Amino acid sequence: MRARLGMPAVKAGANTSGARTTGARTATALGLAMLCIEGYDLFILGAVGPALLNHPGWDVTKSTLGFLGSLTALGMPIGSVAAGWAGDLYGRRLPMMIGLSWLSLWMLLSSVAGTLGFFAATRFATGIGLGALIPLVTAYVSESATPARRNLQVGTALTGLAFGGIITGVLGRALLPAWDFHTLFLFGVFPLILIPVVWRLVPAALPTATRGTAESATSANRLGEILVARHRRATLLFWAATFTGLVLVYGAGTWLPTLMVNSGYDLGSSLEFSIAFNVGAVVGTLAAVLFADRGFLKAATVTSFVLAALAMITLSTPQPRPVLLLACAVAGLGALGTQNLVNIAVAHYYPAQLRGTGLGFSLGVGRIGAIVGPSYVGAVTVLFTWPKAGFYAFVVPAVLGAVLAAMFKGTARDDPAEAAGT
Repeated sequence: MRARLGMPAVKAGANTSGARTTGARTATALGLAMLCIEGYDLFILGAVGPALLNHPGWDVTKSTLGFLGSLTALGMPIGSVAAGWAGDLYGRRLPMMIGLSWLSLWMLLSSVAGTLGFFAATRFATGIGLGALIPLVTAYVSESATPARRNLQVGTALTGLAFGGIITGVLGRALLPAWDFHTLFLFGVFPLILIPVVWRLVPAALPTATRGTAESATSANRLGEILVARHRRATLLFWAATFTGLVLVYGAGTWLPTLMVNSGYDLGSSLEFSIAFNVGAVVGTLAAVLFADRGFLKAATVTSFVLAALAMITLSTPQPRPVLLLACAVAGLGALGTQNLVNIAVAHYYPAQLRGTGLGFSLGVGRIGAIVGPSYVGAVTVLFTWPKAGFYAFVVPAVLGAVLAAMFKGTARDDPAEAAGT
């Protein structure tokens, strides 16, 4: 049987009972909650960026802000690769609990950081926890999903990233600049609340059909398995597309509010644009995955990358406020929403016993884009005094991402006879 990318085949004998549907909904809700925490931290540096630039005694510059964003991203490949590998060997539950505990610890330490150096160290360590959650959650929800609605359910869970960004924007607008920016990091206590929920709801081991194959794959040959001849082209395309997607996500997450301030908007207005960005990511992702469930995931991904480029060009020009808010929403789809679509494509492509590893390495290698993104945009704003330069910096990776997504083709998934692409 052939399955088009974004439209997974329903295997004979699949359990479509009410219990399966309830389990899928529970997994989707838990995944959304976990990624909401990740999204909160993903966008927190952008929300506090203007406050950091004005912090007395720390002497934070635009280059420093970009470095802090890149430093956070630097820890993410470690978390992504380690968690994906551990999730395939030991199940999703234990690595999830460790990731949540680690994330909470370092976010709370960020809230009491008294020096720029210690704050930078906490951001690097936080990045390790952030990197662990997406491959684990994506694999868990994908394995729990109703086959005919897998794109929708995985996509819904991934919108947690944008919901977290919305919360960051709302709190930032309500608390800053009247409150010290450290206050926003106190919400790092919330990952601890989810740990007993994960213990209760997430299976300790992989599904029975997957476990034996997964345990037979050692850590030594796991990377080799996703780079064998029939998987190599798809694997490398996923890595490259994730790189460009994360340049957009982390560049925008770190710089969008500051770029809006530099364009003449006050902090409150810039955070409103950040909220619109994340609302667009939520609505756009849900719309795109409904389209993808009809077999058009590749087309949706290409279109989203193109929309990111067009939105950033629009944001660089004087426009009525409603148009600018709409452009921010479209940029949210084009950046964060697009990366959600790429993650869904990766989850569908690999067989279950390699799903965590495939996602972990895709996000791990692609995290180089997250590392490069904030510093890249920061360097452009320093080298070019043109106010539009920061916005145009996003156009290049957006166009490159569209080209890479257009190259996705059908390749073997579980066996040479099963295609996973269009």
